[in-house]
Amino acid sequence: MTHTFYVYGSYGFAALVTVAVILWTWADGRARRNELAALEASGIRRRSARAKDGE
Repeated sequence: MTHTFYVYGSYGFAALVTVAVILWTWADGRARRNELAALEASGIRRRSARAKDGE
């Protein structure tokens, strides 16, 4: 039990980093979706998007 603080501290730090990476990925995904929506609303389309009839 002499290393209890070190072990729990390490697990806590690893959990903190894991949660931070998850939140960062989630926030970046939302930002990219919003950016794509703004570009598509302004008329810019992705090459992979199917063209509508007449375009």
